[in-house]
Amino acid sequence: MRKWLYRLFIELTNHWLSSKLLASFAQSRLSALLIPSYAKVYHINQEEMEKSLKNYKTLQQLFIRRLKAGTRPIDADERAVVSPVDAVIEAMGIIEEPWEMTVKGKRYSIAEMLGGEEAAQPYVNGFFFILYLSPSHYHRIHSPISGVIEKQWTLGRKSYPVNRLGLKYGRRPLEKNYRLITEVKADGKRLAIVKIGAMFVNSIELTHEGDQLIKGEEMAYFSFGSTVVLLFERGSFTPDPNVAAPMPIKVGERLGYWCQQPDGKGNEG
Repeated sequence: MRKWLYRLFIELTNHWLSSKLLASFAQSRLSALLIPSYAKVYHINQEEMEKSLKNYKTLQQLFIRRLKAGTRPIDADERAVVSPVDAVIEAMGIIEEPWEMTVKGKRYSIAEMLGGEEAAQPYVNGFFFILYLSPSHYHRIHSPISGVIEKQWTLGRKSYPVNRLGLKYGRRPLEKNYRLITEVKADGKRLAIVKIGAMFVNSIELTHEGDQLIKGEEMAYFSFGSTVVLLFERGSFTPDPNVAAPMPIKVGERLGYWCQQPDGKGNEG
């Protein structure tokens, strides 16, 4: 019954009209009236914001706020893969055959997520992270590695919640939501950065130019809280032993190492 009620509520609210109204309100001057209470409820760290709270004229401006220079130092190890977002690591692990990862007890297909078996094949037996951004988080997305963008594409239409209730009761939001996928190549290996829309509003804005990404530099932002999924090609990545799920993490903090394994075997075991 709980699952049925949750899905009914989401279906009723995830309509193009309600999505448009929500987005319009967040971009309106009227929404500024909610900024002080929003900052208090979600414990927004005002000390690290680029501007003071009174200088944000709409809720959306607060959602997509920038931070003061130097607030998010980037791990200097040249092989370190860093978190692209401030988030909670909701799940991490090996991508099992055929193209599956387990999140909150449910199995998700990366073939569905990426749009086909051919796109998913390089990532089988690779590694994945699910990074969830709540409304309280900094919403800008940075590159986890330095590399060249090989391909970029979008899939899906609607955006259902990807919080813990969404992952537990939702209709496979990681596979079905609107998503913008950036595939990056470095040292002959690939990384898929899957930016997943949520909160009923498909607003993922790219900010980088060209096909070259530099580790730690901004590449996009969410207008609302959402999720980033990282998919690593087999043999390209080993996780840092101090990283676990669930745990909070910030932009620039180390997730693991790129193409560097003590046994020289990648993440095959």
